[in-house]
Amino acid sequence: MKTLLFLCTGNYYRSRFAEELFNALASTRLPNWRATSRALAIEMGAANVGPISPHTLEELKQRNLHAIDPDRPPVQCTVEDLKEAILIIALKEEEHRPMLVSRFPGWSDKVTYWHIHDVDQDHPSNALAEIAKNVEHLIDELDLSA
Repeated sequence: MKTLLFLCTGNYYRSRFAEELFNALASTRLPNWRATSRALAIEMGAANVGPISPHTLEELKQRNLHAIDPDRPPVQCTVEDLKEAILIIALKEEEHRPMLVSRFPGWSDKVTYWHIHDVDQDHPSNALAEIAKNVEHLIDELDLSA
């Protein structure tokens, strides 16, 4: 099984949506791929309520999808998580590259960066729609290279 790792700050909203959507959409086209997600700074999500963002759950519902493990709390990234992944995607370079540099030296240049704003800079519907486009494009790319 090939592991794709999505990273965001708190593993509550953006990376969780990317993980769930990738796994749902890729299940038939890329059965040898599995996405997971982690936080780069889980302590920054101390104000998050519950194990997963209501925005993420609502967007999945709108797409007739359900979170595989909605009760899983956010998980802090470890070096082992990075080592196990074939592909690593951080959801916003400006936000996440500095975290990778300081917390995981040597890893920041091994990561692909998207440019998805958090809720403080963009409405969740816009951010989640952008993640969906990126995930769909990624699945197409991985399928072509398979």
